[in-house]
Amino acid sequence: MRQFALTDSPAYDALRTHHAYASAWHMRDLFAAEPGRFANLSMEAAGLFLDYSKNRVSAQTMALLFALAKERGVAHHRERMFAGEKINTTEQRAVLHVALRAPRDFGVIVDGRDVGADVHAVLDRISAFAERVRSGEWLGASGKPVKTIVNIGIGGSFLGPKMAHHALRASCHPDLAFHFVSNVDASELEALLPKLDPHTTLFIVASKTFGTAETMLNAHAARAWTIEHCGAQSPARHFVAVSTNLEAVLEFGINEANIFGFWDWVGGRYSLWSAVGLALVLAIGSSGFKSFLAGAHAMDRHFQETPLERNMPVILAMLGIWYRNFFGYGSLSIAPYWQDLQYLPGYLQQLDMESNGKRVTQSGEPVQVATAPVIWGDVGTNGQHAYFQLLHQGTEPVPVDFITVLKKPATLGTHHTALLANCLAQSAALMRGKTADEARAELQATLPIESGSTEHNATIEQLVPHKTFPGNRPSNTLLLPAMTPDALGALIALYEHKTFVQGVVWDINSFDQWGVELGKALAKDVEAALMASSKPTHAEHDSSTAGLIELIRATR
Repeated sequence: MRQFALTDSPAYDALRTHHAYASAWHMRDLFAAEPGRFANLSMEAAGLFLDYSKNRVSAQTMALLFALAKERGVAHHRERMFAGEKINTTEQRAVLHVALRAPRDFGVIVDGRDVGADVHAVLDRISAFAERVRSGEWLGASGKPVKTIVNIGIGGSFLGPKMAHHALRASCHPDLAFHFVSNVDASELEALLPKLDPHTTLFIVASKTFGTAETMLNAHAARAWTIEHCGAQSPARHFVAVSTNLEAVLEFGINEANIFGFWDWVGGRYSLWSAVGLALVLAIGSSGFKSFLAGAHAMDRHFQETPLERNMPVILAMLGIWYRNFFGYGSLSIAPYWQDLQYLPGYLQQLDMESNGKRVTQSGEPVQVATAPVIWGDVGTNGQHAYFQLLHQGTEPVPVDFITVLKKPATLGTHHTALLANCLAQSAALMRGKTADEARAELQATLPIESGSTEHNATIEQLVPHKTFPGNRPSNTLLLPAMTPDALGALIALYEHKTFVQGVVWDINSFDQWGVELGKALAKDVEAALMASSKPTHAEHDSSTAGLIELIRATR
């Protein structure tokens, strides 16, 4: 499909030439010269509205970026993914999180099998189970209904359910409390368990292999706690599993009827749409979860069917390529102006950096350009009083994705107006900045020193550099109509497809994560050395690791 390495391709070379003069543009001038800029560089898809006019681009820039996307085969690789081809080449797996949110009769084929029936069979089972718990029909070992759900997982089995549950907090069951545990540090679980009633607590253990070290350490600790308070047979009523390892789950003490499976073509960071989302189904109900899937499916349809030039995931992806590979910007800040989206930056951090934090191409050759940027951020307006100083006046520009919600809550309406005002003002300030002349005029009008005096003028000139903002700092603004399950589903799917498109352009495999495995494998050897009854030889360890092991052994 590709005839050229990325940096040798005609489209990339055209962008390199274009950047040589586009880099001198200031967005103030672009807006002044284009009265219709907002209308031309904004769009709606799957209920979401994107304003990308505050970017260092012209119509020609976008045309050149779309040409690169076409040259790199984005449309072709998109069809391969939706067709169930094994595009995860290092693991020889299909990549079909899109199948998890497709309608029952949509038809998605993997190895000659329509997996839709399998997907919806599991969806039906988790929906039925969730409704039993939500209605109070499901009883613990002592005959009491469930009041607390604890989701035990890590990575996608933790970040996804936690993020989505918190985002949709207003839609959650009012009488159920939810907790999410992932850390191998015992203090997390130790702090939580004393606050719970073991007779009304249900644990979800989410682990595809039922062997993930962090998850199973926490699961066994929770199991021992439950047995201590509720009896030896209690795990059958207080634990359910999301796993494919039936034998290990049964040995743990969970009934087969309460084991919900998924498939090897579902990557961990893309698994929220599967049974891994059980905690979310329990929180918002089966109808809410189906709306969540429907919102994602609407974005899937937009991504698959819309020309690249009007395709929201493609637009976000190619803007990211523009800044990462031509301007050299090393990070992207996610700034959700909606408190319940506080875990979204961390979720997108895993999605993007675990997917595209790669240094070799599909063929195993070194990538010639920078790949995944560092993803970071926090909710506004908290970020304004923390890291926004760097965004406005730091030495390296950081593109920002502002995300907010249009429909105000039923109460505290003035708060919502202030929130929206801050969101829009921050993106405008990053774009406009403040010139030295503007800073000087402002100081002339406000400085409490006699105007025109030597002291007055000297103080102004001293302060002007500190009061000047370069501006010209890019951002996108994403508007959700309301914080509903379908809107959240569309938002997550948007970023999933953006990540995919960038992986295609960079010619990397966005769906493996071998870098995660190295540290986990070494941890086993280190743990064995820490636990050894006699002093280990440390032949396999460097002197730093060996020294630290001995220091820890001495303190224990």
